[in-house]
Amino acid sequence: MQRKIFLLPVLFCYFTLAQAQSSLSVDYIMRDPKWMGTFPSAPFWSEDSKQIFFKYNLENDPADSLYKVNLSTPSNISKVHWPEEKSLRKELATFNKDESLRLFKEKNTILLEDRKKATTIFLFDWFDPISNLQFLANENLISFNSGSNIYIFDRGSKTIRKATKIVSGPKPSGTGTAQNQKAGFLESENLSLLQVVRERKEAQQKSKEYREAIKEKSEDFIFYTEGKNLSNLQLSPDASFATFSVFTPVTNKNTKVPDYTAASGYTEDLNARPKVGTQPNKVEIGIYDLRRDTVYYVSTSNLPGIKDLPDYVKDYPEKTWEEKERDLTLSGPYFSPDGKRAIVQARSFDNKDRWIAEVNLQTGELKNLDRQRDEAWIAGPGIGWAFGGGTLGWLPDSKHIYFQSEATGYSHLYLLDITTGEKKALTSGNYEVFDPFLSKDRKSWYLTTSEVDPGERHFYRMPVMGKKMEKLTSMTGDNAVVLSPDEKKLAIIHSYSNVPAELFVQDNKVGATPQKLTSGQSEEFKAYAWKDPQIVRFPAQDGAQVPARLYLPDPTKKNGAAVIFVHGAGYLQNVHKWWSSYFREYMFHNLLTDLGYTVLDIDYRASAGYGRDWRTGIYRHMGGKDLSDQVDGAKYLVAQHGVDAGKIGIYGGSYGGFITLMALFNHGDVFKSGAALRSVTDWAHYNHGYTANILNTPEEDPIAYRRSSPIYFAEGLKGNLLIAHGMLDVNVHFQDVVRLAQRLIELGKDNWEMAVYPVEDHGFVEPSSWADEYKRILKLFNTTLLEESK
Repeated sequence: MQRKIFLLPVLFCYFTLAQAQSSLSVDYIMRDPKWMGTFPSAPFWSEDSKQIFFKYNLENDPADSLYKVNLSTPSNISKVHWPEEKSLRKELATFNKDESLRLFKEKNTILLEDRKKATTIFLFDWFDPISNLQFLANENLISFNSGSNIYIFDRGSKTIRKATKIVSGPKPSGTGTAQNQKAGFLESENLSLLQVVRERKEAQQKSKEYREAIKEKSEDFIFYTEGKNLSNLQLSPDASFATFSVFTPVTNKNTKVPDYTAASGYTEDLNARPKVGTQPNKVEIGIYDLRRDTVYYVSTSNLPGIKDLPDYVKDYPEKTWEEKERDLTLSGPYFSPDGKRAIVQARSFDNKDRWIAEVNLQTGELKNLDRQRDEAWIAGPGIGWAFGGGTLGWLPDSKHIYFQSEATGYSHLYLLDITTGEKKALTSGNYEVFDPFLSKDRKSWYLTTSEVDPGERHFYRMPVMGKKMEKLTSMTGDNAVVLSPDEKKLAIIHSYSNVPAELFVQDNKVGATPQKLTSGQSEEFKAYAWKDPQIVRFPAQDGAQVPARLYLPDPTKKNGAAVIFVHGAGYLQNVHKWWSSYFREYMFHNLLTDLGYTVLDIDYRASAGYGRDWRTGIYRHMGGKDLSDQVDGAKYLVAQHGVDAGKIGIYGGSYGGFITLMALFNHGDVFKSGAALRSVTDWAHYNHGYTANILNTPEEDPIAYRRSSPIYFAEGLKGNLLIAHGMLDVNVHFQDVVRLAQRLIELGKDNWEMAVYPVEDHGFVEPSSWADEYKRILKLFNTTLLEESK
């Protein structure tokens, strides 16, 4: 296989076995996805729970538009035109505790809607930009942010007062320059000669002194930001405290991605991310005590384990590791409903610790409530990320907090009594919890879990303090539920392995029958019998059972060859019973199976959906267990499905491209051919947020990077390699494959080729690019797994 660099020539796609034909072709399946039909997304309910709105496209518009269906006439799906769509949007809308009242803004006016009486009244006009409009614990009081300050509107007295006194900039020095303090010669002469001018000047000075005196009495405390960037300004529900975040940014060197096809005709640089090893931005949380007129900051020094070193330092005995407080990112505070307590979430920048702590609002000191330590990295459903997110909040009693944790190895929902420290697991077992939320009466939880099977998602109801969950959905596959405002109905986006998403509605009852509302598949799409892949598990060399999707060909067409697909992202699940986000690859696998190939799609170590140990199985060694799982998958196909050991190929994009490179560089005896798409070739060149979690940083843990980066193993290339990459990729830069290409040239390798895509980013957009890429992949497998084996 001679080394070539292709610049998108038209390839002829041919089949080597006359008896193995398919009604599909690469050009056919890689067209604009509109040929498949239209599939609903992003549903939400009308306020009266009688209509469901959703994104859809019945008129072949350039993009999806808003549609609606009335439950009284479910067969009538209609497009929502702009006047109606605009009326659905209420700017800055926010509700009181029982959602009977709603605040919102129209132009410069703040309005209050009584939803029970169906009336709306004027509250006040405000001509400056505002944000964070909300009811306080005393619902007669409404707070909002404007400029750098918080204001409070009293519904009873209809007055507005300024709650905070914050000024952006430095504190005045109190003294002027000599030029300001002493009038110049011309001014002195002018004032001595002209009495009226002198009297006006004196009156002006007296007026200024009076205003300053009044200001000193009314604003004896002012908080000056001193150049700091304040954000997340909020008022406690009892109006006693304001809090804010201070971000001190650090300048990290960004990268550039050249665009050789820019409309200008000149090569233009695209700004892109920094590389792994960036310095953290400093985040502080300030507390503004409105009663004492003072500002102070949350102190993190007493968090348990704040100075702990990671375990990997033992691999570097020659280095001296400084004992110091680790850099943290803080999110919150999150106030209790009564406003008397608050919690924050702290994450170490090395992402090995997460603390949930109560804030002493009088001092800023923290009291640890829950510490989750992971020697790999903190993550998982509902855990959130460095700057917040995830499941974290208060029950109405202002006594219990709720959060998710992987303490047992799977992400579950917990309650913690902050008065006693008692922690209680509301869910448990070898499954994961997703997106829990409280019912309107705060007596029940609604949540999605994988309890039935890792490859299914179902919606449940559970008492607020725990006990048995009630399973509300029944359709096999994925059930993404939106609860109606009256909590009597479920809007469900459901899909199955070979059936794209459709919209259903169902009563909010156990055992209720869902009613299908949409049928979006085109006749052309329905004409082909799309395969329902088997979900299997095969043994890994360490004894683990590895889940996979298996596509088996018709025995009369079986050619003895196999292709293993490696999904991207690492932490992503593709072995499941719903319509895959990899729908193009799914259709390609149908084509391969028609041609006689056996196809295996593996949820290798690092994939989502299987708990903490599976997620962190690649810590400090990408290309370790995630790669050996592919090798064991190949052995499984040979042993159980009659695949010829010399006719196995592998391909994937992004993380899947990385694994493909590692497979051909380290296991050329197992994989004869591989297509590596948009591949990471050297992890020291990828971003910080993803890479440092898994491999730490290249400066502190170079061992992890050297054993995880394909460029260090390129001399092992034995099989036939196709490299494909978009030149505008601002995620995995084109530089990655350029450096690898030079390495392969210097090693004298000639069994590889490269296809470059000048107008494509990480995720391809153009159907012509998709088709070209997959024609090359198909040609690679047909010529190297079938023709060369004859």
